[in-house]
Amino acid sequence: MTDARPVADPWTGSVMDCVVVGDRVLLDISFPAARARLGILAADGVLLRASEEAYGEGITGLVQLAGPPTGLTRLAEVGLDDLAATDHCAHVAVRWDAIAADGKLFTALEADLMLVPAGDQATALALAGAYRPQPGPAGAGLDRAIVRRCAAAATRSFVARVACALAHPAGTAWPAGRGAPRRPLRGDKS
Repeated sequence: MTDARPVADPWTGSVMDCVVVGDRVLLDISFPAARARLGILAADGVLLRASEEAYGEGITGLVQLAGPPTGLTRLAEVGLDDLAATDHCAHVAVRWDAIAADGKLFTALEADLMLVPAGDQATALALAGAYRPQPGPAGAGLDRAIVRRCAAAATRSFVARVACALAHPAGTAWPAGRGAPRRPLRGDKS
């Protein structure tokens, strides 16, 4: 007979290197209206800007709690899947890819942004996913509580920004068949 010992689990690394995040808010807007607005927000860049600002807030908190080296990261790309919607649910997969202090790309957030009806004139907006600190020396040895706190701040900020844009669409909607006016990037002459 042999001694009992833990069996290596291929999924353990995936669970140990991330923080499970989630947030939910109730909106005073009907589900059909919220679903339509979420599609507009995804198409016109509002979710991109909300992601950029939320990631920045999370990193600012990390710097305040763990020191300047932890802030040597920036959001490189925001990936949004197309809106998938039914009569009872709307969903957009969100992915934040960032550049670590060592210059390597890593996935900081993989999450689902969801809407579900919560009554005739109310809708629940929720985000659930996995948040990862940057790999390498700048992220190594970070206290898990600090990472959780900063991940929660970033995702809470993102959900709050999306909720505000859904509930108060002023400036986020354009005439039917037209998207947001194109804003040239710095250095873009077109």
